Amino acid sequence: MIGAVLVTGAKAPTLVPRSLLSKMEKGSVIVDVAVDQGGCIETCHPTTHDNPTYEVDGIVHYCVANMPGAVSHTSTFALTNTTIRYALELADKGVVAAAKASKPVALGLNTFGGQVVYEPVAQAHGLEYTALAKMI
Repeated sequence: MIGAVLVTGAKAPTLVPRSLLSKMEKGSVIVDVAVDQGGCIETCHPTTHDNPTYEVDGIVHYCVANMPGAVSHTSTFALTNTTIRYALELADKGVVAAAKASKPVALGLNTFGGQVVYEPVAQAHGLEYTALAKMI
């Protein structure tokens, strides 16, 4: 089973409760890709590349935080190729002008001017949310 849930800026919801493990064959494997955001499988907890697996009720769990770290060179190039245009926009225009001109840049801001401007982050941490549009 592979658990892969992303709620941008927020904790992943638990989709697989422990009770479902009893329906799996012993020796089955669970991979929780959402472990970096709290995991979407109740029995998940972060592991490392050095000690990547553990068992719960005979089910093998692989829950390595930062899985791309196993291929750091390749994953760095992939991330850079995807995000460089936004970094250049910020460098060329500054934060305010770039956020006004580009919805992806604006959506990428979690905090600005000492305020949390991304609502899921504010909710996940119990902080006050301030709309970015009110600040720029």
